[in-house]
Formats: sequence, structure tokens, C-alpha cells
Amino acid sequence: MAHNPSDSDNEITTTKRKLFEHDIHQVLGGREVADVLLWRNKKISAAILIGMTVIWFLFEVVEYNLVPLLCHISITIMLVLFIWSTMAQIFKWNAPNIPDIILQDYLFEDLATIFHRGFKQLLPMLHYISSGIDLPRFLLIIVSLYMLSVIGTYLSFVNLLYIGFLCMLTLPIMYERYEEEINNLVGNVLVDLRKKYKQFEKRYLSKIPRGSVKEKKRI
Repeated sequence: MAHNPSDSDNEITTTKRKLFEHDIHQVLGGREVADVLLWRNKKISAAILIGMTVIWFLFEVVEYNLVPLLCHISITIMLVLFIWSTMAQIFKWNAPNIPDIILQDYLFEDLATIFHRGFKQLLPMLHYISSGIDLPRFLLIIVSLYMLSVIGTYLSFVNLLYIGFLCMLTLPIMYERYEEEINNLVGNVLVDLRKKYKQFEKRYLSKIPRGSVKEKKRI
């Protein structure tokens, strides 16, 4: 029975999948770090964003070095705590306390879990794509990495880190709010790439002559 080209097109169209198999909150760990990245706790998310912006400003605009910056921050924090503690004893105020969230172990455990889970998913995905099974996605990754390398030549490492941090605080919540639209957009792009690859394979790759592989005789 002859193979109908429209059947393969329909098969490609119906293979659209979601970017993530689970809910984005679970993908990010499902705990406090996920709440921060998804702006469930707006005060902490905003404070982290402001803090990272100040650090980026000091490094990139004011051109601070790392060691003087850490020393000046430590001096400032110690002076503020000293003045606060002294004033608290005089005026019977509450003494300054370190926020509990900074001292809790699960905050760092969640961060490590997110990076480990992402790294664990990244390696098999790169191995699968590099094997040539999904050529459109392989070409898409190659082009994306090349574009990232070009962008990296015009931006400093601090700027790249800050842009990456901004993406961490904006892309997850954007995906959560517009999950269906983003899945459809990415799915349509991948389907279009697969169709173009099928056409390229039909027109050119299938016409490349291949030698017959003869089975070796065992003695």
C-alpha cells in the first residue's frame, strides 16, 4: 500500500507536546524557591530582584571589584546592626534578628534540587538531540547556541548573569500565566521545522545513493 504524504503531515501535526510534563510549580521544586520564582511571595521576590539589581549596578556601572564590595557590604551591615542593637537597649526596642528563611536548610536544598533536576534532564536531552534522531531540534539548538555565543561577545559576564537572573524571575511566571499560548507557539514552530525537514529529506537526502551493505560470512 502506497504511503500517503498527508498521513505523515497529520502525524507530525498531532505530535505537539507540552514543554513540561508536570506543573511549572512542581518543575521548579514545588516549595519556597518555586514560590519566589513564580512570585507567590511577592515581597521576597521583589526584595531579591532589587538586591540583584543593586549588585549588578555596583559591579557594572560603578565598577566595584568583588573583594572591596563584599568588605563594604559587611561593614555597612555590621554598623547598622550595631546602631540598631544600641538603640534597642536605650529605647527598649526589639533587637534585630536574622530572618528565619535565610537560616533554613530547605532553601538551599531546593536550589540544589532545581539545578540537579535541570542538569539531569539536560544531559539525556542533549544526548538524544545530538544522536540525529530529531534533526530539526538539533539544528534549532545549534543555531540558538551560536546566537548565544554571538550575544556573549558583546556582553560582559556580569550582564549575562543579570539577564539570566531576570529570565529566572520573569519566564516561569509568564509561562504559568500563558501556558497554553506558549505551548501552542512552540509546538507550531517545532511542527513547522519537522515538516520542512521532511520536505528536505524527500527532495535531497532520499536521492543520495547508498551502497548496499553485504552481510559478512562467518567462517
